[in-house]
Amino acid sequence: MVDPDTFDGRMSAMTHDGRLRLHLQRVLPAPRPVVFRALTEPQELAKWWGPDGFTTPRVESDLRPGGGYRIAMQPPEGALFYLVGEFLEVDPPERLSYTFRWEDPDPDDRETVVTLSLQDIGGASAELVCDQGDFATEPRQALHEEGWTQGLNKLEELMSSATSA
Repeated sequence: MVDPDTFDGRMSAMTHDGRLRLHLQRVLPAPRPVVFRALTEPQELAKWWGPDGFTTPRVESDLRPGGGYRIAMQPPEGALFYLVGEFLEVDPPERLSYTFRWEDPDPDDRETVVTLSLQDIGGASAELVCDQGDFATEPRQALHEEGWTQGLNKLEELMSSATSA
């Protein structure tokens, strides 16, 4: 059982069968439809996607089961690279699932599946749960945990500023 007073919303774990998974939870100060748009609309996604210091110069998306996406990511120093995948489930404003792979993967990378679930938690807030896996190695899992955590921090800030405007 997780202690809600000390849980920071992050859990990376190896499952009982040895699979490496990532589980993150975040309460966002916006209703589910607003959060879902931020997760799926290219111009909104580009505002918060990626680790600190990264920009997202281009997002292409065909938001439907079987549709694809391609996200251009630019690190502070270094060459542009791409994240690509296919949407598996699109159920606004509750659930989004898609494959996730780097266009030019590291040898330790493998395609993973990301599932984002949104729950109303009262008022104008929503809980976002992000599950991703299975990772090939613990360092790759840690890299994704850091990237998601920093990106979700930016999303939370974006949602906070949108609701206070």
